[in-house]
Amino acid sequence: MDHVGGGNKSRVADAIDGFLTGRGWREKKFATAVTVDGVQKDSPTHKVDCFKNRVALEVEWNNKDSFFDRDLNNFRLLFDLRAISVGVIITRCDHLQDIFNRLGRGSSYGMSTTHMGKLLPRIEGGSGAGCPVLVIGISERVYREDC
Repeated sequence: MDHVGGGNKSRVADAIDGFLTGRGWREKKFATAVTVDGVQKDSPTHKVDCFKNRVALEVEWNNKDSFFDRDLNNFRLLFDLRAISVGVIITRCDHLQDIFNRLGRGSSYGMSTTHMGKLLPRIEGGSGAGCPVLVIGISERVYREDC
């Protein structure tokens, strides 16, 4: 469950992305614009980690929790523009912190990083707006000591 610092993806996020890429999912940046009275202005969105069949998927394993705001806003905009049908966020369950602490990695996975306890209040507060959002929480049930 190591995290590679300096803006790189953790091995967990990289493994999930690699699994999905092998099944036809691709990173996607949407070219969006708004036209008002014939004047077009670019309205760029953030790229989506994995995209396939109108499903946008983000892996938020150990980022700053503000990344959830970015993802949910992006899902809302892309849904409103009819570019996606659903947004998916894969993150970690809160109780994984106990495992990180046991492994001596607890300080790398703090309470201000991405986990369910930071995501669910945002969704319940309406941050995804009308976009359906599926949340997948990685729990200790999938942790294997030998990896």
